Amino acid sequence: MTALSVLDLAFVPTGSSPAGALRNTLDLAQHAERWGYTRYWLAEHHNMIGIASAATSIVIAHVAGGTKTIRVGAGGIMLPNHSPLVIAEQFGTLESLFPGRIDLGLGRAPGTDQRTLRALRRNPMDAESFPQDVLELQAYLGDLQPGQVVQAVPGTGLKVPLWILGSSLFGAQLAAALGLPYAFASHFAPGDLMPALAIYRENFRPSAQLEKPYAMVGANVIVADSDAEAKRLFTSSQQAFTNLLRGTRGQLLPPIDDIERYWAPHEKAQAQRMLECSFVGSPATVRSGLGQFVADTGADEVIVAAAIYDHAARLRSYELLAESFDLAAR
Repeated sequence: MTALSVLDLAFVPTGSSPAGALRNTLDLAQHAERWGYTRYWLAEHHNMIGIASAATSIVIAHVAGGTKTIRVGAGGIMLPNHSPLVIAEQFGTLESLFPGRIDLGLGRAPGTDQRTLRALRRNPMDAESFPQDVLELQAYLGDLQPGQVVQAVPGTGLKVPLWILGSSLFGAQLAAALGLPYAFASHFAPGDLMPALAIYRENFRPSAQLEKPYAMVGANVIVADSDAEAKRLFTSSQQAFTNLLRGTRGQLLPPIDDIERYWAPHEKAQAQRMLECSFVGSPATVRSGLGQFVADTGADEVIVAAAIYDHAARLRSYELLAESFDLAAR
């Protein structure tokens, strides 16, 4: 079976705090390690009161320091927000502290709105240099070259594995051209999933990091003891996506009994399109649906997001999923 990993957006539930969300993040990571998940990724978002992972490299250090074997990384760092040298230094430091366990996924979106982008002191046109910035970052993490004046310390020679993240065909083309693993954000933007995977595989060029294509796909997965309970837990995600469409982002809301009373028909249609790659139900229901998703995509790995309001229920969801696919026995 395809490897399974965790994408934790460090959601802040209503009534909680970023501190509480970060405690929950470490607790989930420690459980995920025991249950047999392959990697644990966190994502860079800014000016969002419902997400606590803005300082992504610091949260990665928090998680890696509290675990022992699971790979920990960024899914991703929004490279246009940073200089490649600074990211090479940050992830070189992480690799020095936790050798052989750090991943660096790179995206070209800002991870925020335009006003916040200005507060980050970034130019919206910085995204246009994303391919060149990836190459510069790769060079900083590579071997020191003759005559090289600027180097990342730590970072040089550590060759932290790079991933290209994307939700469109651009990332697929870049990952293929550079011979890097590719992660598609189908957990919220599934529209181009199949064409992107095809482009990536057809155009892949082997590199020093990777000999053949390696594709990860995102999915929302919520597992509970019954289909009905899982569907109820899923209403927190459905409310969050509805609020995203309304432009009223906030903290993660508790589940509700009747989602149909929350969203209008046009909101429902849009949210369901965004949440198309979601698998919600009992262990048997999810195993069947997720298994078919893997067969359809040919994914080498699935990274699982679960926006569940109650932390105990979120732990239980990941535990049931791990048991369903017998991760601990691998």
